[in-house]
Amino acid sequence: MARTGSGSLLSRRNIKLDSFLKRNTERAVYERIRAYEPCVVVSHTVNKVYMHVVLTDERVYLAEYPPRTLTEAFSFRRVRDIQLVNDLPDFLRGKDRELCQHIRITYVTEKPATRGRDWLRVDQRAGLPPVAPPSRRPSNCSTLGNTLEGYPAQSDREAEGVHMMRTARSASCPNPETLGLPRFPHPPTQPSSTPPYLYSSTSSPSSPLSIPENGKVPRRIGSVLSRLLKRDAVNSSREEKEAELHLYAVSHTSRLYLHLQSSWNSYIIRSTLLLDPLYRGWCRASSDSPPGKLLPAISWERTAHLFAQLSSELLQEGISVESLYLLLQELRTAAHRNVTLRRLFWRSGEVCVFLVQTLEESLHGCQSVSGVTADQLLLSTLIVQTLAVMFRETEVEPARLNLLSAKKGALASRMLLALICDPEQQTQNQGSLINCEVSCSLLLTQYYYLFNPVFNVTVALCLQALLSEYLDAASSLLFELLLLGHEASRCSSADNFLSVGWILRVLQPHPHLTSFIGYQAQQVVLVLSDLQESFLSPVQSVLLFQRCRLLLACLQYNTQLGQHLRSHFREEFRYFVKLSCAEEKLPPHYLISQPTLRLVEQIQTLLR
Repeated sequence: MARTGSGSLLSRRNIKLDSFLKRNTERAVYERIRAYEPCVVVSHTVNKVYMHVVLTDERVYLAEYPPRTLTEAFSFRRVRDIQLVNDLPDFLRGKDRELCQHIRITYVTEKPATRGRDWLRVDQRAGLPPVAPPSRRPSNCSTLGNTLEGYPAQSDREAEGVHMMRTARSASCPNPETLGLPRFPHPPTQPSSTPPYLYSSTSSPSSPLSIPENGKVPRRIGSVLSRLLKRDAVNSSREEKEAELHLYAVSHTSRLYLHLQSSWNSYIIRSTLLLDPLYRGWCRASSDSPPGKLLPAISWERTAHLFAQLSSELLQEGISVESLYLLLQELRTAAHRNVTLRRLFWRSGEVCVFLVQTLEESLHGCQSVSGVTADQLLLSTLIVQTLAVMFRETEVEPARLNLLSAKKGALASRMLLALICDPEQQTQNQGSLINCEVSCSLLLTQYYYLFNPVFNVTVALCLQALLSEYLDAASSLLFELLLLGHEASRCSSADNFLSVGWILRVLQPHPHLTSFIGYQAQQVVLVLSDLQESFLSPVQSVLLFQRCRLLLACLQYNTQLGQHLRSHFREEFRYFVKLSCAEEKLPPHYLISQPTLRLVEQIQTLLR
């Protein structure tokens, strides 16, 4: 699992669960675990069970409480939507009922196997241990929270299934007794204290169900399991269908929704980009492997050693522009392939500060009177692309937030202001053909120029293309910073001030902000209009998604930017942007297509 020194990346570590995950999963799975958190789970087979939700880069698992088995809930490949539901759960009470976060996940179910039993099947591909058949389980061993049927205290509720859990205290969640969920003795066990409550969906909060004084409850685990397995067997003949998983995060400081959204966004972006041959080559993914399937990673120690060597070369004094460019290319490519290097990047801090300073000097501090040169644009683009990659899949790295929020967000402010530029600025023209030795050597490293054997583009056209490429990269980096802001916006900690509103307020005084945002809006209109009839490539689709998230943030969190977009682009989005046209341009096999269409619809609604 991702770590900070000897500890976990999670602010509150559950030692028992972490030990269970380390023992019962392969290292490749354990190292990709992003977060885990206890919550109440409700689905078509599980009803109000207190479990741990375990998030990796590609899947979500459910672990019993306390952990005994690990079951795959769904893959992010099949997720269609993740939403917060504004309601008050009937089975909770008091402050837990008011502060609970209800998360609804809509996903497409896997095609059932011949034997069914989807919800009990452990993912063997992920290196998880096999689950013993129910008939071999001890009678006092919990199965998905000990599912019981019937309730002797109320005759009109004997037919209802009530799901149980053990009485253990989580390191990151309040005692289950405070949630109003039931607690039953498991021999051997200690006498319980005041019994908690469970409200059924048909009863009012004023009429709680109580545990019988003798503590004896009929155990019909086998019958319930049999009934559920039969139901799955019946469903095995059906086609794929949408299903819902409801998670009730009972911790008042829960970040489960943020982790789910972040993991899902990262997955759909990565899986879409891996459809691009160039990006797949960067990540060393084989063409026939599933999204995210990379070659085995090198050890942490070896990665740290190589990163230290590369950092020392980058930070050496008197380094030439060309050498700096080649080293940054190496760093960017390595970051694509190795998430460990991305974590080390934030922990060192020196390279990040150096890149921000170099971006400031290259794009804003070293311009000539005539404008920017080709090598300045190329270097700036590579810096921004490298920074954007470093943000990917490092949400649970504390060093990232610590570095960006230090000194009231000084480094984050510098990064934000440095990446914004005027999309209509004058570029330097030094003749009709490219004749600058540095510019030429750098341009030749760009793959799209290698396909031009004549290489007779004019300086003006070439620099304009490079400027467009930089603006694309800047949009991607700003998207990553806004994701960081969304996480901070939902965090109750006073130290987490890096919210979306704060980011846009920092950018507000920039003289080219409105033209920069206007350029991003123009690109969205251009891509989704009838002027371009071809399908969008994977890279274009991801860029469209990122730009739509940027425009949506401006409309939702900044009055001035929202008003600017409404006054300048309302008619364009009304008459030129059609959802039907967008559906035709976004291939359905891109996982990012449906989320992008929802963003476009939201933007159109807010622009009316």
